[in-house]
Amino acid sequence: MADAASQVLLGSGLTILSQPLMYVKVLIQVGYEPLPPTIGRNIFGRQVCQLPGLFCYAQHIASIDGKRGLFTGLTPRLCSGVLGTVVHGKVLQHYQECDKVEDLGSGNSQKEVTPSFDQVIKETTREMMARSAATLITHPFHVITLRSMVQFIGRESKYCGLYDSIVTIYREEGILGFFAGLIPRLLGDIISLWLCNSLAYLVNTYALDSGVSTMSEMKSYSQAVTGFFASMLTYPFVLVSNLMAVNNCGLAGGCPPYSPIYTSWIDCWCMLQKEGNMSRGNSLFFRKVPFGKTYCCDLRMLI
Repeated sequence: MADAASQVLLGSGLTILSQPLMYVKVLIQVGYEPLPPTIGRNIFGRQVCQLPGLFCYAQHIASIDGKRGLFTGLTPRLCSGVLGTVVHGKVLQHYQECDKVEDLGSGNSQKEVTPSFDQVIKETTREMMARSAATLITHPFHVITLRSMVQFIGRESKYCGLYDSIVTIYREEGILGFFAGLIPRLLGDIISLWLCNSLAYLVNTYALDSGVSTMSEMKSYSQAVTGFFASMLTYPFVLVSNLMAVNNCGLAGGCPPYSPIYTSWIDCWCMLQKEGNMSRGNSLFFRKVPFGKTYCCDLRMLI
């Protein structure tokens, strides 16, 4: 019980601290660029025409709504985080109790130090079920969070309170409105999880020497690296999910002429891929101007 409470408190703290970052990220993902490009330098020191990064974007939001405005959508996101942590923990606890019953029945209490591939599959499957259950339960709060943020574009006040947002979505879209963008989000989580655990197992088993004294530290590092790599590969699913969550919801940021109306998440995926925008919002610091976009940027200054 204490572990669950500590996880909820830690998760809530991280959610509050990262809220401005997510706010900026979501607005960039939907293609909202209120600031013109500036002349800056890339990682190689070369002058380039680039879009404003995280801090400039956050300052723009704060100049309009104040610093408090950077925490728009925090309440439903906190609800999502707390509920997701509880559901995730309950599902894993159920599997652990099943393991204890099996161990008592077989009389085998020994566990292998080095997990086999079958164990990796078993643990990954259980983690997948726990994450999927948490995502399914919390997705309505995720949708409300995104729409609360995106309404900054058109200066609407349609999704302000949690209760009013629930009533609005149910009245206009029904139950299915609470699960807009769910399928790509679930697919992204599942693919990312399996990629991360499979790659970590292969690295720990075949690439690292078990005789090294810092083996446990090396394995934890490999898990972090493979997790980052998997999240990079599955980022398009996150982008498509967020776009579908706000698509055609009555907000300026999700309707023409600002944004096209997608018939399905596959249609959204194909259109983004055709435009070359599958990584939009992935970077918040070194943001190059998208191909085909025209801004008031004097390229002669680059010479």
